[in-house]
Amino acid sequence: MSTADVDLDITGMTCASCATRIERKLNKLPGVEATVNFATERAHVRADGVPVEQLVAAVEAAGYAAAVPAPPAAADENRRAAADPELTSWRQRLIISAVLAAPVALMSMIPALQFTNWQWLALTLTAPIVVWGAWPFHRAAAINARHGAATMDTLISVGVLASFGWSLYALFFGGAGMPGMTMSFQLFGPPQAGGHELYLEVAALVTVFILAGRYMETRAKRQSGEALRALLELGAKDAAVVRDGLERRIPVDQLAVGDTVVVRPGEKIPSDGVVVEGASAVDESMLTGESVPVEVGPGAPVVGATVNAGGRLLVRITRTGADTELARIAKLVEDAQTGKAEVQRLADRVSAIFVPIVIGLAIIAFTGWALTGAPLEIAFTAAVTTLIIACPCALGLATPTALLVGTGRGSQLGILIRGPQVLEQTRRVDTIVLDKTGTVTEGAMSISAVHPTEAVSEHELLRIAAAAEHGSEHPIARAIVDAIPAPPTAEEFLAHAGQGVQAVVEGRLVVAGRAAWLDEQWAIQVPVALTARIAADEAAGGSVIVVAWDGVARGAISVADTVKPHSAEAITRLRRLGLTPILLTGDNAGAAHAVAAAVGIDDVRSGMTPAGKLDAIRDLQQRGRVVAMVGDGVNDAAALAAADLGIAMGTGTDAAITASDLTIVSGDLLVVPDAIRLARRTLGTIKGNLFWAFAYNVAAVPIAMAALLNPIVAAAAMAFSSVFVVTNSLRLRRFRPLPGIPAVAPMIRQTVES
Repeated sequence: MSTADVDLDITGMTCASCATRIERKLNKLPGVEATVNFATERAHVRADGVPVEQLVAAVEAAGYAAAVPAPPAAADENRRAAADPELTSWRQRLIISAVLAAPVALMSMIPALQFTNWQWLALTLTAPIVVWGAWPFHRAAAINARHGAATMDTLISVGVLASFGWSLYALFFGGAGMPGMTMSFQLFGPPQAGGHELYLEVAALVTVFILAGRYMETRAKRQSGEALRALLELGAKDAAVVRDGLERRIPVDQLAVGDTVVVRPGEKIPSDGVVVEGASAVDESMLTGESVPVEVGPGAPVVGATVNAGGRLLVRITRTGADTELARIAKLVEDAQTGKAEVQRLADRVSAIFVPIVIGLAIIAFTGWALTGAPLEIAFTAAVTTLIIACPCALGLATPTALLVGTGRGSQLGILIRGPQVLEQTRRVDTIVLDKTGTVTEGAMSISAVHPTEAVSEHELLRIAAAAEHGSEHPIARAIVDAIPAPPTAEEFLAHAGQGVQAVVEGRLVVAGRAAWLDEQWAIQVPVALTARIAADEAAGGSVIVVAWDGVARGAISVADTVKPHSAEAITRLRRLGLTPILLTGDNAGAAHAVAAAVGIDDVRSGMTPAGKLDAIRDLQQRGRVVAMVGDGVNDAAALAAADLGIAMGTGTDAAITASDLTIVSGDLLVVPDAIRLARRTLGTIKGNLFWAFAYNVAAVPIAMAALLNPIVAAAAMAFSSVFVVTNSLRLRRFRPLPGIPAVAPMIRQTVES
């Protein structure tokens, strides 16, 4: 099996240095470009023609295990099944080690508790902590050493074993094993010189602190993936399929394209499909955030995981498994969490060289103190403290944890961030270009004005027009028909392409169409007052049809693409973020300027072809602008791809979504400012994490080398740095959209192709 693009689940990684080693090992293969994410425990590999088996072998050669992920739902089940034992193992080691370490610490730090031969009890309690509690670190260090590498686990293992080994030496060969031996303790300043110094409490407490950090990190990674798991759990678990005339219930993963399923009231639609029989209302609130059910009937597309709230439906399945909208969204979220931003690549490079540098600094500290004639206890303290406090775990967690939480929170709010590189762009964007139809406007025709003559009422005009237009599929006709629930039945319907329609309604010949067509074809004159209103509506971008019967014009109906309710407020919020809005549209100038005026956009460019939109984006970029593009159609795909930041409306086409960097799944323009806010907040969190991680190491290492810090304090500080980074990232879960945005919209509602 060979592929151009594959993901691998990686097991055995314990720190960011492990991820860096695997990444470098994979990238040494010809034609391979790999990214390994420690937080998601996954590698994304681009390798044209390289067998998957060879990729797995390369990972195993580095001392780790790899496997091709299972399908989305199954993978999530497997991941959760595997996560519990891992979390349980860390928790068990932490609790037992903490219970054993507590009396060791108390006896070592409080002289009053140091009874005769207390040191041997301390040794008895510390031994299982060092051997069993710290075993994951020793095992990882041994594997890395066998492959000629050193990681953060190497620092931990060496520090713990050195402390324990020194204590064994002092007990059996020094004076520490003598009855009546006592010790004093201080947090800061060099330890008391003497051949009887023990470091059992250091070995025990360092292990406990590191175990606590690892447990919290593991739990945080599980929590940060909750949004993705919740998304996958939206789907139905089984389906009632009709085969050979018989209905039977099967698991959803056994459905095939072309199957017909029965969906009863209250049941979830098992997969994407098209209604072939029945009428009902489908509740899409869990997916789109809209509380009003959508009416469906034969031929209507339906999306998997939505709930049938009305009658019985027969649905023909058109997409299954990884092709469904639910799986596509989950894949987008997972892809975004797997990538790396430039700031993370910098942290990875630092982590890769940091471990050998720290070991060298520890040796320098020990040698320097020894050469100055200081007691070996001081030299040893400086070396061990340097090893422990410099462990750069926080660097490896700074970006992945923030990215996991940020993209997970985004998916809950209907904001899909395609990758971490998007975060870099949101900081620099200064211009936002918006497509009109489907982005700023609804993208569907609706009646904007009705102008009846004095001889007829508004309702009567609409009723007769809807009856005449009922047989037409034109968008303008559909808008008029949709305005009247039950129009009269029309007879002898005839459509005239590009002009209008004629039909007999209630015994009267009705014609509806362009004013010029009524004049030329039917010799029907439009009154002057009505002509003025038609001209005004057309200047504002509306499409107008004149309705006549019995040879007399009875009124005009204007149809237009209406502005979305939140578009004006969205433009205001974008301006507050420092962005200059520009409207691009293929529509005529009148319609474009009318929409722009309604939402508050000054720069309007109408009559734009897809190539014209692309040229407009490039022209702005050549003038030094950093451009974001918001669109929803196939004609926007090229411009979205060319923009520095492409933002697609989730109600749009697959082409637009594929070409974009951000996807707004609800299609509400008001979510765009919050998408940019979330992306900027996530980037800010990453940078804050990296700053504190770097600052901590830079500040702490000199203090440790000067033997001014007890190793116990060093271990606590190192563990705290990792916990701080994770906790700081988890604050993104509290990100709230500004008022006026639907609370939950974690899925795209698109037209499902039959």
